[in-house]
Amino acid sequence: MEYQLTLNWPDFLERHWQKRPVVLKRGFTNFIDPLSPDELAGLAMESEIDSRLVSHQDGKWQVSHGPFESYDHLGESNWSLLVQAVNHWHEPTAALMRPFRALPDWRIDDLMISFSVPGGGVGPHLDQYDVFIIQGTGRRRWRVGEKLQMRQHCPHPDLLQVDPFEAIIDEELEPGDILYIPPGFPHEGYALENAMNYSVGFRAPNSRELISGFADYVLQRDLGNTYYSDPDMPSRKHPADIL
Repeated sequence: MEYQLTLNWPDFLERHWQKRPVVLKRGFTNFIDPLSPDELAGLAMESEIDSRLVSHQDGKWQVSHGPFESYDHLGESNWSLLVQAVNHWHEPTAALMRPFRALPDWRIDDLMISFSVPGGGVGPHLDQYDVFIIQGTGRRRWRVGEKLQMRQHCPHPDLLQVDPFEAIIDEELEPGDILYIPPGFPHEGYALENAMNYSVGFRAPNSRELISGFADYVLQRDLGNTYYSDPDMPSRKHPADIL
């Protein structure tokens, strides 16, 4: 399947990329899910694939990690199944990445897919990367707050959340709608009915990772055999001067 994204890229890059969150209504017209909830659940049973279940009941959050053997213990509300890098394991989902190749390939990370029952979500939180969240089957309510210094806490050792925030975006997303969120903007989403969401994430390496990556590149390609030389060294008044 080929997905056509309705987006003015020059305008988006100027006004929103790394600047402000935005809802793109009907970003994909006549959107069709590239996989079913059952197929996603099947992927989460594979040991090679990173997956987790997040649930909350009576104010208590629980997180469990795959591979999963059964889902029979789950109720009909307040849980989400999240599977990372699905595009690496399920070819039809990779088609969802192609419309975003107006952005540099080295920035594109992976496609995380979630299935949520009513009330399912991971709570209010921050991400340090850009993400386009595509609404598939079902509806989900999203709230996004202003980019401010916020206190983070762990209601569960594997779950980092932020305190409640005032929303600058409060929208119900329907199939084909897209929510873009730059790094550092708090957000939370809860399913209003059984819902599929597709998150196209973009790498945001810190300076240490960039330096480390460049060092790995030099070592892997044996590019470090050129020695420093300075045949045209000028004279200096002090040995600590940097010229």
